Amino acid sequence: MNYCRQGQFAEAIQNLYGQNIVSAEPDGAPVKETKGLDAVIAKGQQFNDMVEEIHGMEISDPIVADKFFSCTMKMDVTFKGAPRTNMHEVCVYKVEDGKIVREEFFFTPMQHG
Repeated sequence: MNYCRQGQFAEAIQNLYGQNIVSAEPDGAPVKETKGLDAVIAKGQQFNDMVEEIHGMEISDPIVADKFFSCTMKMDVTFKGAPRTNMHEVCVYKVEDGKIVREEFFFTPMQHG
């Protein structure tokens, strides 16, 4: 959680994610599923490239059960060419052998057009 609270998402991915990570987004998101560490790193970079400014971010304490933990993330962000917006999502992670092997994000995707 500390990596993310400090905005160090790339460091979190490098240090905590397994090579075969699967990242899932809700229906209506630009990419539904991303597989593999390199592809997830590229997805994070693509997101960063779309951001003009992050005005604020809040990540909840984790809820842990079995091999899973979850948290909520709120982000006050301005994307390039878009008005400032507030994102709020639930993030669910699965851990095996000390590495995150799956992440899934639950939110209502922005409507385009």
